[in-house]
Amino acid sequence: MALVNFHIVLLFSFSFLNGALSATFTINNNCDYTVWPGILSSAGTDPLSTTGFALASGESKPVAVPASWSGRVWARTLCSSSGPGNFSCSTGDCGTSALECSGSGAAPPATLAEFTLNGSGGLDFYDVSLVDGYNLPVLVVPRGGSGGNCTATGCLMDLNPLCPSDLRVAASSGRGVACRSACEAFGTPEYCCSGEFGNPDTCQPSSYSHFFKNACPRAYSYAYDDSTSTFTCAAADYVITFCPTTTSQKSDQARNNTAAALPLVNDTMVFLGGDEVDDGSAAAPSLTSSAALSASLLLICLLLLRA
Repeated sequence: MALVNFHIVLLFSFSFLNGALSATFTINNNCDYTVWPGILSSAGTDPLSTTGFALASGESKPVAVPASWSGRVWARTLCSSSGPGNFSCSTGDCGTSALECSGSGAAPPATLAEFTLNGSGGLDFYDVSLVDGYNLPVLVVPRGGSGGNCTATGCLMDLNPLCPSDLRVAASSGRGVACRSACEAFGTPEYCCSGEFGNPDTCQPSSYSHFFKNACPRAYSYAYDDSTSTFTCAAADYVITFCPTTTSQKSDQARNNTAAALPLVNDTMVFLGGDEVDDGSAAAPSLTSSAALSASLLLICLLLLRA
């Protein structure tokens, strides 16, 4: 009888510890259209219970994540299916022809939320990366953690209307739906941080990576952008929001006692989830296409002058 009780206590303790060392990702869709989140576990990391699903506008889905999980989360957009085995997306497609990504990653360009849980020193490491390009705004917010800086990161700007023409990905209608990285667009070692440029001393930010960094100061803009783009926390849950609003960003900053050295957004830029930012003033309508084009040309000229 004592042996049975010992086994029960041991099982209970294991279950408790397993729960304490796991996390929950709450994935929110604040876009005014459906997105199809994809999830890829890193090599040597167990896959999650789902690797892809549909998320309608306004919907939220919790996903349980085991201890020491490492991987990435992104949103696929403009997806369609003509039947089983014929599922595809215009951005972020994982190439499986199915709703589940099943071990395949996002085709660039796509905005990536990247995580390594319970890593060095027991800390979670997380970031939002534009190294593989951009397809929509993403915000990552830790909840209930401690240690590290435990602050929000992401890219809250709508970059598609401002994307430089040689990086722009357009739908058949001509509307911009994504923005490629310079590496994908040109494939040269200096943009891809490869070959003789494969270290932080020789691979430097370009005018194109400056475009991404100026808009989204906390997001990775090129491969060696670590010092301003990697964040840490411990034993936290994470809220991942696609198309976050100005309100959600401001309320999160008020909630966090420890802020990163860089702001989530550059207030000199025009777009924040389709709204103009002006120190808490009422949101203004999105720019018209002609105004967006003018702003884009001005931004590109400034970047070229800086290069």
